Amino acid sequence: MAPSGTLFLVSTPIGHYDDITLRALHVLREADVVVCEERKEGERLLSHYGIRDKTVETLNEHNEAAATPHVLGFLRAGRNVALISDAGTPVISDPGLILVQSAIGAAIPVVPVPGPSSIIPALTVSGFAIDRFVFCGFLSPKSGRRKTELHALRHEARTMILMDTPYRLLALLRDV
Repeated sequence: MAPSGTLFLVSTPIGHYDDITLRALHVLREADVVVCEERKEGERLLSHYGIRDKTVETLNEHNEAAATPHVLGFLRAGRNVALISDAGTPVISDPGLILVQSAIGAAIPVVPVPGPSSIIPALTVSGFAIDRFVFCGFLSPKSGRRKTELHALRHEARTMILMDTPYRLLALLRDV
């Protein structure tokens, strides 16, 4: 049996293209397949860095379960795959967990390529104690359920990180 390819989880810039790492660029150039959250964003990123003629696939919250076996097929065929999100680190409040779990279950190597993340920079400039913190990710978009989730966190003493989309931020702040 031929050796499998490797799944690389490649962090991409958040808002400023200069924030990409040299290693991320190397992996994106060398990967056989780039799997992105949204094709338009993925192709824009690759084009910006002059990376052309790549097989580009999508894996997002709408197709993750269906796209995972397809991507695993590339890996089983010995092709290296770079998974990127629209911005930041794949799988952190972004799709890809099913793919990562499936790759691990199939003994396919999974390699993180560290880089931009919204969490650590936000913490470092917050002025809050960050020797210990808890990442809560996205709460429910529905106010009633979100209030229940916030109520469950009310006794948490560590700095908490909540994520949300810009268009829901005011509603979240009101519920907080």
